[in-house]
Amino acid sequence: MKNRSVPFFNYSHVFVSQEEQFLSIVQDVGRRGAFIMQKDLLDFERNLAEYTGAQYTLGVSNATDGLHIALRAAGIAPGDEVIFSSHTMAATAAAIHYASAVPVPAECGPDHLIDPKSVASLVTSKTKAIMPTQLNGRTCDMDALQALADEHDLLIIEDAAQALGSKFKGKMAGTFGLASAISFYPAKTLGCLGDGGAVLTNDPHMYEMMKLYRDHGRDEETGDVVIWGLNTRLDNLQAAILDYKLAQYDDEVNHRRGLAASYQERLGDVKELVLPPAPDSDPNHYDIFQNYEIEAERRDELKVYLKERGIGTLIQWGGKAVHQFEKLGFDVSLPYTERMFTRCLMLPMNRSLSNDDVAYVCAVIREFYGSN
Repeated sequence: MKNRSVPFFNYSHVFVSQEEQFLSIVQDVGRRGAFIMQKDLLDFERNLAEYTGAQYTLGVSNATDGLHIALRAAGIAPGDEVIFSSHTMAATAAAIHYASAVPVPAECGPDHLIDPKSVASLVTSKTKAIMPTQLNGRTCDMDALQALADEHDLLIIEDAAQALGSKFKGKMAGTFGLASAISFYPAKTLGCLGDGGAVLTNDPHMYEMMKLYRDHGRDEETGDVVIWGLNTRLDNLQAAILDYKLAQYDDEVNHRRGLAASYQERLGDVKELVLPPAPDSDPNHYDIFQNYEIEAERRDELKVYLKERGIGTLIQWGGKAVHQFEKLGFDVSLPYTERMFTRCLMLPMNRSLSNDDVAYVCAVIREFYGSN
């Protein structure tokens, strides 16, 4: 077996794979002087709404800002508790913190998504919202979470940063709760050439409030500043690039689902591994495979073995759940999540990856475990 280089993510490929088209977009936007809040942004917002089925969408600077303004627009107040999965990026909890609320970490389940049973055990009189993270391109069990929200009169604000196009029972991630945020970081399934994000909602009042928070609290009709707002507008050039890429987005998702099927075929019988559900293995879920996160015995040894053979891998967020970052002040134990973080490992999953690359990665893994 000849060694080859399989990086975890090839950032230059994001640009060079469509360099001619991107340069044409840059020239077009630049020659029009269309840099902030122009037609390209409006076109992208309209097309994103059509794709997701959301009534309203707004481009914002990044998904963290999107979650922040969604919480503020929803009326989350100082001292309110918001339950989130600790298996997420710290940004999820940071958005809650900067909305002056209290982030309450919950366990993840075997699917690596927020565990509804853990959520139910954490609800108090101060709980005002649940913030599920639609992680790795898979949507949570939104029936169970909505039942909890209905029972306790809670809001749902979705962190759908990693899940554009993912579905649960035919409904798109980001369209279940009062609002949601999506990320367009370059490594995302729909990535721009920098930071970017969007917020989605079906509620007209939320839409109007998030518009105000996005642009300094200015009323777009009068120009008056009517609330304390932020500056978190999606750059118009990035919006033009995203709108171009959105038209090809189904090809991106299909490529990833094909890679996931190949991983499943080649590694499904390796007893030392727990793989994500295969594409179409669960009729309730349509996964887009933003990431391919496995659980592995002797995880750290496997990671080194793969690196020595030119294969890049990643342990999300430095190998810690949010509640494990001691300086953030959490004082909780989440045994399932903590054990999972000793086993989780992300294999390469991106547009630049070929089936031959996947075959090589799988062959090396099988060699490590003696499964050839």
